[in-house]
Amino acid sequence: MVNILIDADGCPVVGQTIDLAKKFRLPVVLICDTSHEMHREGAETITVSKGADAVDFVLVNRVKKGDIVVTQDYGLAAMVLAKRGIPIDQNGRVYSDENIEQLLHGRHVAKKIRQSGGRMKGPKKRQPEDNEKFQVALIKLLEQVSENEKMLGT
Repeated sequence: MVNILIDADGCPVVGQTIDLAKKFRLPVVLICDTSHEMHREGAETITVSKGADAVDFVLVNRVKKGDIVVTQDYGLAAMVLAKRGIPIDQNGRVYSDENIEQLLHGRHVAKKIRQSGGRMKGPKKRQPEDNEKFQVALIKLLEQVSENEKMLGT
């Protein structure tokens, strides 16, 4: 069975994801560190110690082929893709082998600019339309997963 794993530290779409997962009868696992600990009805919570990338490593070790992972972290998304999971960000962008390299390169360039004293604009303020885009994209993914499981007889 497919699981939905959420990189829950600072994720604005936890509630939406749980609600949609219930409709598709899929389990949800929230993975967060002790400074962002959360418990939500309809989801299992795994809390890890604070530390750079601690949540990412626990999540990657749990993901299996076909699992859906909600994250805004490009590095984590790349690792999920390597394990044949399906990463999606909080705005509904599905990460793929076709777009991850460019995203990682952009992150690397931005880091170099910041390290040399430059400044980068932060992300735009989250809008209601972002939640709608996420919901539409996640429903599409969940329908695809559901259809694939029916075809495989699982």
